[in-house]
Amino acid sequence: MGRLENTFQGANCFVPVGKAADDGTVFEIYVTPGFCNFEHAQIVHTLRVANSLLKQPLFSWRCVADASGFVKSVGDVIVEAEMALDDVISPHTMIVVGGVTGERPNWMRRVRTMRRKALPVVLLSDAATSYIKQSSTSGNVTTHWRDALQLTEEGNHPNLTNRFSEKSNGVITAAGGAATAELIIGLIARYLTSPQVAELGNQLLLHTIRKSDAEQPKFIADNASLFDLQITQAIRVMEENIVEPLQVSELAEQVGVSTRHLERAFRTAFSDSPARFYKRIRTKQAKAMIEETLLPLVEVAVATGFASICAMSKTVRDEYGASPSKMRDRKKIRLLTFAE
Repeated sequence: MGRLENTFQGANCFVPVGKAADDGTVFEIYVTPGFCNFEHAQIVHTLRVANSLLKQPLFSWRCVADASGFVKSVGDVIVEAEMALDDVISPHTMIVVGGVTGERPNWMRRVRTMRRKALPVVLLSDAATSYIKQSSTSGNVTTHWRDALQLTEEGNHPNLTNRFSEKSNGVITAAGGAATAELIIGLIARYLTSPQVAELGNQLLLHTIRKSDAEQPKFIADNASLFDLQITQAIRVMEENIVEPLQVSELAEQVGVSTRHLERAFRTAFSDSPARFYKRIRTKQAKAMIEETLLPLVEVAVATGFASICAMSKTVRDEYGASPSKMRDRKKIRLLTFAE
């Protein structure tokens, strides 16, 4: 546990822009209403464990927001934050744990100030998505894979990758989520020896510490350790053939087993048949496209292997209890920029 991947480069992927020696030890965690409390907890816990490991308070942090007071997360966890002042005091690294918002967030102005002062900035998941939507950059950017459909459909983002994190123009965009702890380890690794980095991973119960350029696991089959090899191969084939679904016999042939053997394996692992499991994968993809893009429903149906909108709508309603039109009603998109 806690072992480093081969050629793990620690913080080399995130060379701090600032030249002050303490840039990487002082952290400002910027939160907005609806922030991800899991990501906030990952940051604080990783830094706290690192201090405990070093037996000294090398790393410090504070929570800031648009205004001083209490800020509620998407999980109803409340944190107390100081007001983020316009006059940025260096040295420190700013980490933005943003909530979902349709407006330009106030922290964007602070990002520009940080960049002018050559101080490092990290944007996690929702914050990274907002930054990608509202900024233009020539370098690579990334965010949580769930937002890829929406970003791709809304605009041209040729430099959007599926890696855990990217750095461009002094700003680190990152997937966040459960990979937040590994990102923080990467940022502080230059202050630790290799054994200390490994021990930090051990104490955080990380089996491996993935590099920043590792690909995010987008599909069920990416978690190969959960299932045996044949089931993993079958799921991967399913996920690669969404538009034109295969027959179970064709699926079994590609995996190299009999249809009966595949049926038996899926019933043992999932108490379900391969055909129904396959349909649920396609339905999940349809739901994501319905909620996260503006594609016509007929195009969503075609892209997920359904014969018609009616067939897709019935399957989505049976699986999630709501029709595609109801799902879109809950995801209103503001098209008018002036006050209504």
